[in-house]
Amino acid sequence: MKIWVDADACPVAIKEILFKAADRTQLHTTLFANHAMRIPPSKFISFVRVSSGFDVADDEIVKRVEHGDLVVTQDIPLAAEVIEKGATALNPRGELYTTSNIRARLNMRDFMDTMRASGVQSGGPPPLNQADKQAFANNLDRLITKFKQG
Repeated sequence: MKIWVDADACPVAIKEILFKAADRTQLHTTLFANHAMRIPPSKFISFVRVSSGFDVADDEIVKRVEHGDLVVTQDIPLAAEVIEKGATALNPRGELYTTSNIRARLNMRDFMDTMRASGVQSGGPPPLNQADKQAFANNLDRLITKFKQG
């Protein structure tokens, strides 16, 4: 299993959890972003800077991801694509995207896009809190343990 991170919008606290997990579990973790990013020195952590543009990082992740890998993203269309390839998708709030819930998430995302396009102000999600960080860390540990046990 490799861990792929859609890092442009990934909160710093979640990246820190991922850095610790990569070193602890010795799982290769790659972050993708269209701007420079500091990562700790580690043979298990790498960074790929992609060019600016719509979905460039997403496309690069989809190109590289394989069955059994983990993708950390809050981008629902990206999550849908990696699930189709047999990978697992986890958002920074600890929610696991699955074949059974991704269609509903895509439909809700499209609905909200339509609402925003018609002028409805919906605000964004609340700031990441301690419960979100804990949920992410717990699900990450569960997924890694499941992978390591075969």
